[in-house]
Amino acid sequence: MLMRTDPFRELDRLTQQLLNTNGTWSRPSAMPMDAYREGEEYVIAFDLPGVASDAIDIDVERNMLTVKAERRPVTKADDVQMELSERPLGVFSRQVVLADSLDTEHIKADYDAGVLTLRIPIAERAKPRKIAIGGGSARKQISG
Repeated sequence: MLMRTDPFRELDRLTQQLLNTNGTWSRPSAMPMDAYREGEEYVIAFDLPGVASDAIDIDVERNMLTVKAERRPVTKADDVQMELSERPLGVFSRQVVLADSLDTEHIKADYDAGVLTLRIPIAERAKPRKIAIGGGSARKQISG
C-alpha cells in the first residue's frame, strides 16, 4: 500500500540520533511510524511526542503524503539552568507514497497522546467485487 521514498532515510535518522542533531526546515529529522491495514482502511501512525497539534502540517499531492511537525523548545524562566537535554527539538518530516488503491480525498487525522493517526479508506474501485455474467445474445445466422 505504500513505498519508502528514500532508502537512505533510515541511515540519516540513525546518524542524527548518534550525532544528536536537530532537524531544520531544509533538513528535517525523520519520525517513526507504523502502517497497517485495518478492515477497509489503511492506518498510518506517527510518533510525535511533545509536538503541539498546531505545529503539525499534513499535505497530500497526488499520491504523495507529507507530514511535517516542529517540536519547539519549552519556554523557561530566567532562573532555570538546564542540566540535561536529550529530547530532540526542531523539524520532523516523513513522506510516504500512497498506492492508487487508497482514497486520498477522505483521509481522517487524529492526534492523541503524542501519536498522529491517519486513516485512509480503501478506494471503492480497489475493493474486491463480484462480476455478474450476462446471458448470451442470440445471433442471427445469415443463410446464403
